Amino acid sequence: MNNSKVIYLVHAAAIAALYVVLTFLASMMGLSSGAIQVRFSEALTILPFFTPAAVPGLFIGCLLSNILTGCALWDVVFGSLATLAGAVATRLICKGMKNPWAAPIPPIIANMIIVPQVLMHVYMLEGTLLYFTATVGAGEVISCGIMGMVLLFALKPHAERIFHIPDASQSKILKAQKAK
Repeated sequence: MNNSKVIYLVHAAAIAALYVVLTFLASMMGLSSGAIQVRFSEALTILPFFTPAAVPGLFIGCLLSNILTGCALWDVVFGSLATLAGAVATRLICKGMKNPWAAPIPPIIANMIIVPQVLMHVYMLEGTLLYFTATVGAGEVISCGIMGMVLLFALKPHAERIFHIPDASQSKILKAQKAK
C-alpha cells in the first residue's frame, strides 16, 4: 500500500472517529434531541472541501453514531445516506474551489429533505413536514453553516499540513515520480 492510500485511510478513520465522539458529546449535553437538534459532528460536513477522505469518513462516522446511540434501523440507514449525499455533493461542488462558502449547503439541504421524513415516518412524531423541515434546517444551519464554517476557516490556513495537500511544486514532483 502506498503512502497516499495510507494517508487517505488514516484521514477517513480519524474523521469517522471524531464524528462519533462529537455526536456523543452533543448527546450528553442534550443538544441532539428536541425540536432543533445540534450535532457538533455535523460541523465536520465541510471537510470534503479539503479532502476526499472525508466522504467515507463522514458516512462511516454517521453510521456508527446512529447505531451506537440507538437510532431506529431506518434512521441509521437514511440518516447515514443523508450524510453521504451531503458529503459527496460538497466534494463535487467544492473540488478545486478557492471559495468555501458553498461547502455547508449540500449537507444542510440533504438533511432538510431526508431527516424530516425519518422523524415523521420512522419515529411517528406529530407535526407537519414544513415544521420538521424548518427545525431540522435550523439545527443544520447552526451545525453545518455556522460551526462548520468556523471550523473551515480555522483549518484553511493549515490545510496543506493537516490534509497533506501538495502545493503546485510538490504536485509536479509527484507526477514526475509516477511517470518514471
